[in-house]
Amino acid sequence: MTRLTSIALATGLSLVMFSSAQAAEHEVRMLNRGPEGQPMQFDPAFLQIEPGDTVTFVATDKGHNAETILEMIPEGAETWKGKMNEEISVTFDQEGIYGYKCLPHFAMGMVGIIQVGDDISNLDSAQTARLPGRAGPRMAELIAEMSEGGSGENGAGASAD
Repeated sequence: MTRLTSIALATGLSLVMFSSAQAAEHEVRMLNRGPEGQPMQFDPAFLQIEPGDTVTFVATDKGHNAETILEMIPEGAETWKGKMNEEISVTFDQEGIYGYKCLPHFAMGMVGIIQVGDDISNLDSAQTARLPGRAGPRMAELIAEMSEGGSGENGAGASAD
């Protein structure tokens, strides 16, 4: 191997290691009762993260899953659907707003929102998505929190795991 090839490989490896080190890990717990006593909640229900970050949805309490709300993701973004009572990790590479739900408790308002990066061009479609029962008002609260700078992880004063 030539010296130039060795230097190029070492530089490439360093760049890969550096970019991997920049991605953050976040955790969202699926709960029967939220931190303020509200029933059927994700905690935190709002996250602001960067592209390349991973969110792990943890089945803290039984009877929950986490999955995409199809009307509330950026065009062309990957969807996900976790199994009941199982942890699922999702890496977000595309910027935008991602709405998600617990399918069995969707109408009870068990929803959340993830803002990836600064591009929120799909906000209008997220705001106009028709959601059942308490999911609509809960999502409106989360969008308002997001618009105000949020208090979710990496929002006002929060930090990554």
